[in-house]
Amino acid sequence: MYSIEEAKKLRLEFWGQFGKRCEIHPSLRERKKKWMLHRTKTRGVALRFEASRSDAKVILELSHKNEDKRLKAYEILENYKVVIEDGFPDGLIWEFFHQREDSGQEVARIYTVLNNVNYHRRTDWPDIYNFFIENMLRLEENFLMVRDVLKEEVG
Repeated sequence: MYSIEEAKKLRLEFWGQFGKRCEIHPSLRERKKKWMLHRTKTRGVALRFEASRSDAKVILELSHKNEDKRLKAYEILENYKVVIEDGFPDGLIWEFFHQREDSGQEVARIYTVLNNVNYHRRTDWPDIYNFFIENMLRLEENFLMVRDVLKEEVG
């Protein structure tokens, strides 16, 4: 087990190394902003990275506080499932309801997961970073194809 300070240091090192990896990646080198993440220009929609002691995830998260709008956004994305899942050979995991551990907030999630990795093991970092970069680039690109429809329908 890590102390609170050690865990914080590990998290900072993990994400710091990921940032350095992104700066040298050919697809990201020229980008001013490396990732879209919360800057989706769509209210209640964010792209997220998540790393834990058992897996790593690349997530499209619908977090609109208005449940009706959140569910409508999820339904719209379901209608464009072929577009959203393009380039993901095994598809994506569609989670209609998820309660975030950090905030308790109810969200909907669409994501891909890399199992059996642990961000506490530095030897897993290259695999996690490659997974993050490859899948987030694809998820961002697919999301951009449906973003305008989502904005227009949900507001």
